[in-house]
Amino acid sequence: MNNGIIIKAENLVKTYQNNKKVKLEVLKSISLEIEEKKIAVIVGASGAGKSTLLHLLGGLDRPDSGIIFFGQENILKLSDEKLAKFRNRNIGFVFQFHHLLPEFTAVENIAIPQLIRGTSMDKAIKRANELIGAVGLTDRADHKPAELSGGEQQRVAVARALANDPEVVFADEPTGNLDSANSEIVHKILIDLKEKLNKTFVIVTHNASLVQLADKVFEMKDGKII
Repeated sequence: MNNGIIIKAENLVKTYQNNKKVKLEVLKSISLEIEEKKIAVIVGASGAGKSTLLHLLGGLDRPDSGIIFFGQENILKLSDEKLAKFRNRNIGFVFQFHHLLPEFTAVENIAIPQLIRGTSMDKAIKRANELIGAVGLTDRADHKPAELSGGEQQRVAVARALANDPEVVFADEPTGNLDSANSEIVHKILIDLKEKLNKTFVIVTHNASLVQLADKVFEMKDGKII
């Protein structure tokens, strides 16, 4: 793929069945392009299909039909096993809930994706210490999640998403559980990381201040981009 486009999706359709076995069309033939080294934000009311779209673009789920190119790779042609490896190498995720493992320290949580990839422990810990510094938490490196504030936990989750040096970081309401002060800190970190590390971020959010910081905004309504 060229012209600075890192992700291209065409005609994505996704339906689910409710408990009454009625089919609900969540995404209705969505097409979009994500520019590399930019922050793209997806907004819209609850139920518009934002998180579903994010999960498809990030390879966490598959559409009923459509195409998703990530660089030169049509990720929908990959087997589940190969897609999992592709995600581990190329994609980072940050969710509304930090999902840190409670028995491990902040640095160890950041190291884990690297260890899964096959990185040595020494290299993984070195990289984790660099990243925890990048999110301003060097002094909290050896603390476990329960010893961290909500804002600090989410900053560790951001660092973890960057552990394997992914090309794209997907974030689903990354400040949804934070107060305004901590949200502002996380927003600043995301902007700084995009500029310092030349990363692409795709973020679902309701937060107006984060929308203002975006390079591009996609607004969704009733399963479509408007």
